[in-house]
Amino acid sequence: MTAYDAIVLAGGAAKRLGGADKPAVRVGGRALLDRVLAACTDAATTVVVGGRRPTTRAVTWTHEEPQGGGPLAALGAGVRHTSAERVLVLSADLPFLGESTVEALLAAAGDGGRDGALCVDQDDRDQPLVAVYRAEPLRRELALLATEHGGLAGLPLRLLTHELDLARVEAGPLASFDCDTWEDIATARARIREHGTVLDEWITAVKNELGIELDVDTGVLLDLARDAAHGVARPAAPLTTFLVGYAAAKAGDGGGGPEAVAEAARKAAALALRWADEAETP
Repeated sequence: MTAYDAIVLAGGAAKRLGGADKPAVRVGGRALLDRVLAACTDAATTVVVGGRRPTTRAVTWTHEEPQGGGPLAALGAGVRHTSAERVLVLSADLPFLGESTVEALLAAAGDGGRDGALCVDQDDRDQPLVAVYRAEPLRRELALLATEHGGLAGLPLRLLTHELDLARVEAGPLASFDCDTWEDIATARARIREHGTVLDEWITAVKNELGIELDVDTGVLLDLARDAAHGVARPAAPLTTFLVGYAAAKAGDGGGGPEAVAEAARKAAALALRWADEAETP
């Protein structure tokens, strides 16, 4: 992946949320800020502009001057801590942002010598806080705006984006979905529980909660659980998958990888099938 730094804007008064700490609001058991940070783990440096709070990975903290000075002031504060040629800029309230959108923005920003790329939502509106900017023109325009207006506080983002040559990237329907109201939060919480996504969301939440970075084939484990439940007894399913995880960790001296999990699951599934065969054999 192209080298880049990331700036996440996590300030603001969240007036439409009644002044709640929006980046800490949980969707699917994870803080909105942590969900955004999970989409840019490859960033060389990640700067969060806003109040310090616990996060699932290490970041650099800073804040705009004056605090509450708006997104341009926050962006100006964040960019001082970056050094990469490309800067990913995100708001902290994007529950469905994924790595694929980040990759698409990075690719578009690298084409044809443009100043960057931003996401376009389903209503064809530009999303300048889901974007990648080339650092040199970004710093230049921020400096010019600060000189022209005596500072960046209170200035709208369009003053920046109108001066830059930006590619437009049409991402998925939810990539730029942001949570400004409690209704938006309720919508996001409902969407992650939909049939096609709930398992992936749950597994990701569990791994984050337990500090596990292991990527495994959940289909293999689900098939194993099915075989154990049908071939032995229903309570055998969760117990068997637990033992598979334990065996994989032991095989790798506490660091068993996906291969160890797959091998342990294969052995346990074969055992469950043999168990079932015995019950069906006269």
